[in-house]
Amino acid sequence: MEYVDVVIETPKSSAQKYDYDPLTRFFRMSKILPSGMVFPYDFGFIPETKGEDGDPLDVIVISEFNSFPGVIIKCRVVGAITGEQSAGKNSKKLIRNDRFIAIPKYSNIFQNIKEVDELPGPILKDLEAFFADYNKLEGKEFKPGSRLGAKKALALIQQG
Repeated sequence: MEYVDVVIETPKSSAQKYDYDPLTRFFRMSKILPSGMVFPYDFGFIPETKGEDGDPLDVIVISEFNSFPGVIIKCRVVGAITGEQSAGKNSKKLIRNDRFIAIPKYSNIFQNIKEVDELPGPILKDLEAFFADYNKLEGKEFKPGSRLGAKKALALIQQG
């Protein structure tokens, strides 16, 4: 069983988006989501990785608890939603920007989930819809692609 450290930027149920600033080593509030829209789960990144967008690889942490910006959670990667996202606001160019899905090592409710397809279907559909809507707010497009299992997702992380 392979675990990765995930740094949480934005906690579950937050309407405020936070980004880690490597220059100051603090978290900055980068935006407020529209009324009624919140992050469905903790959102963060895998340190010392880099995606096609130049940022560390994105991770959604599915758990029963809330965390806070800056906490590091040891997680088991169970899969990913591949995706293409606009390179910038109102840009037609699409770049690869996958969303990895992980379960905390110390989760009670989700401890038996080993593969993304073991999660309840509505969780994955909600995540895909959230990222599409979230990107629309910035004049960007997010197109979800295929769903990858744990082994393929880990191989992508090792490349990044």
